[in-house]
Amino acid sequence: MQNISPLAEDAFDGRHAIVCGASAGIGRSTALTLAAAGAELTLVSRSADKLTALANECHNAGSPTVHVLPIDLEDGRAIDALIPAHLKEFGPAHILINNAGGPPSGPLLDATDDDFLKPLKRHLFAAQRMVRHCLPGMEKLQHGRIVNIISTSVREPIANLGVSNTVRGAMAGWSKTLATELPSCVSINNILPGFTNTGRLESLAEQISETRGVTPDDVRSTWLAGVPAERLIEPEETAAAIAFLCSDAGGAIRGVSLAVDGGRMRSI
Repeated sequence: MQNISPLAEDAFDGRHAIVCGASAGIGRSTALTLAAAGAELTLVSRSADKLTALANECHNAGSPTVHVLPIDLEDGRAIDALIPAHLKEFGPAHILINNAGGPPSGPLLDATDDDFLKPLKRHLFAAQRMVRHCLPGMEKLQHGRIVNIISTSVREPIANLGVSNTVRGAMAGWSKTLATELPSCVSINNILPGFTNTGRLESLAEQISETRGVTPDDVRSTWLAGVPAERLIEPEETAAAIAFLCSDAGGAIRGVSLAVDGGRMRSI
C-alpha cells in the first residue's frame, strides 16, 4: 500500500522527527509517511543496514535530510550517550515516535523476571529516556509531539501474550501520567494497533501455532473472526493516524489512546 496520509507534502517542512524501531513494520511505514510530508528524519533501530536502505527510500519519498542512528533500545547507556550528542549536532526534535518490537508470546505464569525486564528496557525505560532527552529541545521550540506505538492489549488483553499485555499496560499508564506533567506546548498520545500486516504478526502466528498444534493460518483466522473489518490492518493505515497526531491539526489531542484495529475492541 502506498502513502495514504491526507497531509500536505509540506505539512512537516522544517520539522525534525525521531522514529524509533524504524527498520520494519509500523515504524518503517511511519518514517515513510512523515518523509512524504517533508519531515527531516532520524531513524533509530538496531540494524544499520536496514536503516541505510530505509534512509534512501525516505529521501525518495520527500525527506530533505535523513539521519541513521543504530541503537539497541535495550541499552540505556547507548541511548544516554548517543541521543543527546545527536540532538546537539543536528538540532532538537519536534516529533518523537516511541516504538519497539514486542516480546515473545506465552502464558504469563511461564514468564521469568528476565522475560519482563528485557521488554521493559526496550519499551518503558527507553521511552522515558527518549522523552527526557528530547523534551528540553521541544520546550525551546515551543512545539513537541510524542506518539507511543503500543497495542490494543492495554484495554483488552490478548490471549497468550502475557508479558506483552503487561508491558504495554505499563506504557499506557506512563504516557497518561506524562500527559498531565508535560508543558503545554508538548502533547503525548498513544496509538493502539490491532492485528496489523507486519513481520511481527507473522512471527506471533507461528509461535502460537506451535504451542497450540495448529497452523499459522488457523491462528490468523481466529484473530480475524473478532475483527468487524474482516481483514488485517495495513501498517500504512496506522502510520497515517500517527502522522495526524504529529501534525498541527492534531495539536488539541493529548493523553489519548487511539485504536487502529478495524473495530476489534469491544470496549467504549
